[in-house]
Amino acid sequence: MSWSRVVGRVSFINCEPIFHGLSEDWAVLAAPPSWLTGHLLRKDCILAPIPAADYARNRDELVLVPDLAISSKGEVGSVVLFSKVGFDMESVALPSDSATSVALLKYILQSKGISVKYCEMGPDFEEMMKDNDACLLIGDRALEAARSHPEMVCMDLGMEWRKHSNHPMVFGVFAARKDSDKELVRIAHSALMERLSEFESNSETRDMVIDVSIAKTGQSRERLEKYFGEVINRMDSEDLDGLNYFLKHVCNMDQPAEFCW
Repeated sequence: MSWSRVVGRVSFINCEPIFHGLSEDWAVLAAPPSWLTGHLLRKDCILAPIPAADYARNRDELVLVPDLAISSKGEVGSVVLFSKVGFDMESVALPSDSATSVALLKYILQSKGISVKYCEMGPDFEEMMKDNDACLLIGDRALEAARSHPEMVCMDLGMEWRKHSNHPMVFGVFAARKDSDKELVRIAHSALMERLSEFESNSETRDMVIDVSIAKTGQSRERLEKYFGEVINRMDSEDLDGLNYFLKHVCNMDQPAEFCW
């Protein structure tokens, strides 16, 4: 199948509302967020959600598409700092599968005057906490760790960013290569928007997405009903303001995000 008919997706359930029921005319490339950046740059797919921080690093080659994101207006539930000692931490393990949450955590801790030693590891809670005071996890792994170790939940980064900036937090942006055929990008964008609109407007589709997510994660229906209100996939003007604030203040971008149209 041509790469123009391949769309990337984060392998976590935070993308399920956009991809559930997507036509088989499309191939879906599932990978951790940071890996998708490489896939997009290598032309393995026409469109993919990537960390906002990775977009900042590769802005000369990439452009964003409107409407779609992985964001939160406050608590996100799946970008979480876990700690054995609260904020009295000296060492923090960072996951190797994320860029935005790592940049955000460093920014937040620095703004709080907290100096720690960081080490990057595979995103495994037990291994990360073995020799460190704290660890950062994202996605389904963060949901699971929060369920298994609620006493160690130290900070929800979506909520903390909202308190700090008074903006929503856009963790993931949907991007394409600047040299891609814009019409092909539009076709992929339309296919994903159709699925998101179906999720938002059809209670049966929403229930099916939650059923699939229960099977994937083992989380309760009650937790996932709440989660799909915490994580948001439709980007509005408030989210865009938050994204540009993050790109400027955390990623040191001197220009606002550039969109394909």
